[in-house]
Amino acid sequence: MENSKVSLLSINKLLLVAGTGWLFDAMDVGLLSFILAALKQDWGLSPAQLGWIGSVNSIGMAVGAFVFGIYADQKGRKSAFLFTLLMFSIASGLSAFAWGLGSLLVLRFFIGMGLGGELPVASTLVSESVAPEVRGRVVVLLESFWAVGWVLAALIAYFLIPLPAVGWRGAMIICAAPAFYALYLRFSLPDSPTYIQLNSDAKKDSILNKVQSLLSTKFRRQTLMLWIVWFCVVFSYYGMFLWLPSVMMMKGFGMVKSFEYILLMTLAQLPGYFTVAWLIERVGRKWVLVTYLLGTLISAYLFGVSDSANQLLFFGALLSFFNLGAWGAMYAYTPEQYTTNIRATGSGMAASIGRIGGILGPLMVGLLMANNVSISTIFGLFSLSILVAIISIVFLGYETKQTELK
Repeated sequence: MENSKVSLLSINKLLLVAGTGWLFDAMDVGLLSFILAALKQDWGLSPAQLGWIGSVNSIGMAVGAFVFGIYADQKGRKSAFLFTLLMFSIASGLSAFAWGLGSLLVLRFFIGMGLGGELPVASTLVSESVAPEVRGRVVVLLESFWAVGWVLAALIAYFLIPLPAVGWRGAMIICAAPAFYALYLRFSLPDSPTYIQLNSDAKKDSILNKVQSLLSTKFRRQTLMLWIVWFCVVFSYYGMFLWLPSVMMMKGFGMVKSFEYILLMTLAQLPGYFTVAWLIERVGRKWVLVTYLLGTLISAYLFGVSDSANQLLFFGALLSFFNLGAWGAMYAYTPEQYTTNIRATGSGMAASIGRIGGILGPLMVGLLMANNVSISTIFGLFSLSILVAIISIVFLGYETKQTELK
């Protein structure tokens, strides 16, 4: 099994093909955080309205993760990967022509569906295509493409969005590029060898049976742990990072200067991923995830209480380092909790529960800001959310390092 996986598709090609799709996803999410700051100026939107833009994106991601996770177990990982990539690419391009808040919210929903479906499917595809002794490292390196996408988003925001000829609309047109990449993928990406070898009877399980299996005695503990962790991590991530440019502006920095600082903070994501990729096959998934979430907790609190430019930059960089490193470990850990016939369904359901947190996080920030709640208090709440995730992993999580996927 292990040799056949490596011979079917080299690790480098697998990372390039799946990772580039992941990069485009990150570029869209990253640009959204900068676009919120631009829309506040262009359309005069309130914090609560801006919160809805971020939240409707997560509503779409919740629906997409659930629907396409099941679809990937029924029809294959490749088909789901291509369909979701095309969906979010086309919707991203169309959102450049949004004429008001209502039309933008509709398009952000479909962008979210594509994003939410593609991410767990891609991690499942990669998990099933490489040998156990390198699986965790490869999935984390796949996640590292997210940082590259965020860096590109920050560069576009810093250099292009402030230009009157480009603005946020031009930035959204750039996000339509993955549609052309998806057409290329159709001819170059094989499906998961583990999925292909799955007994055909297993693929015919009803959707209801697949969902019920997640809550069966065999998988109940893993499912509960994943749902708690995904909810808390996504709640805090989208609440903090979608509002980061706006928070910087509220702390007294102009839009361009805020974008510059976020670009520098974003660069810290890459070493976060790479250190996790090095540690995850040595220390294991469980304790690497706990350690990086603990770093996220501390960094989030300290960022919230910071007021000087140097403090904000330093603790913001630490927040990017630890939080995105934790995401890499979480994506490696999640597919390993389930068997092949329900792996994409289980990963998609966990991501879908997480996206509910992604809906509530940005909304909470907008509502609290509208009621003059301090940034330090808001980031303190996100730190408490991360603490709940840590406790659930410590008491409910199993170590899955280098186990064979069945």
